[in-house]
Amino acid sequence: MSESESNSESDTPPPAYELLAPAGPAGAFVFASPHSGDHYPADFQAASPLAPLMLRRSEDAFIDRLFATAPTHGAPLLRARWARVFLDVNREPYELDPGMFEEPLPAHANTSSLRVAGGLGTIARLVAEGAEVYDRKLALAEIEERLDRVYRPYHARLGQLLQAARAAHGRAILIDCHSMPSIPAPGDTDGGRRRPDIVLGDRFGTTASADFVEWTRQAFREAGFVVARNNPYAGGFTTHHYGRPREGLHTLQIEINRALYMDEVAIRPNADFAEIARGIDSVVARLVQYEPEGRLAAE
Repeated sequence: MSESESNSESDTPPPAYELLAPAGPAGAFVFASPHSGDHYPADFQAASPLAPLMLRRSEDAFIDRLFATAPTHGAPLLRARWARVFLDVNREPYELDPGMFEEPLPAHANTSSLRVAGGLGTIARLVAEGAEVYDRKLALAEIEERLDRVYRPYHARLGQLLQAARAAHGRAILIDCHSMPSIPAPGDTDGGRRRPDIVLGDRFGTTASADFVEWTRQAFREAGFVVARNNPYAGGFTTHHYGRPREGLHTLQIEINRALYMDEVAIRPNADFAEIARGIDSVVARLVQYEPEGRLAAE
């Protein structure tokens, strides 16, 4: 089953998200892919000096496809439809660079985060290679339009899914699905070395139980992946915002090395894509069996 918020006319902008829901009752797990959206509005592309392929450099391309079997294991998959570079739903709503805008930002804007400093706020200033997205300043009205169109509907639906899971099962577990470049950019903390296959981010033990994080690590290792934890990615806004283990809300960010499954230059699946997708499917099947203290869910 698939849920969206707009009609099917081809010339109509897509909804903020697509929800792939299980055919039967949903379990405690919710999967989300906030950065795999591939809708780049024509007026946005016209306003940028960058070629379309360059604009896609920050996109977590095909991650939604790697996790597409989650609903067959009883877990909904929420995927953003609009491009991350247009509006990043894995940020605070007003995590913004004041230098990008014609007018002063509202007082509640977060202008000093490391993500803003790196050019990757809610509305990005840079793509992954450091190229400027815009050759003009933006109006404040553009912030609100994008938040209303993309950000607020996405988070409203995500919140509903997590509340429903906790109400039904006493807990909710959010898996936030991402990809990472295989080679760090100059200046990144991991020093130019090829990254591991998988990085698990739990904000240094604060957003998910240690038992579940270890369960996940073992699931990936048994599927043949090399796994690291919290380095170089410890989890973003979504992980931090929704992760409240003491209240039965657990969040874990998963980063997958892009070189495993795609051509990072051409942005297309590589010859190993199907094999990696099968490996991810086996991990998802294992994850949804998790019960506190390592007990297997009833099948």
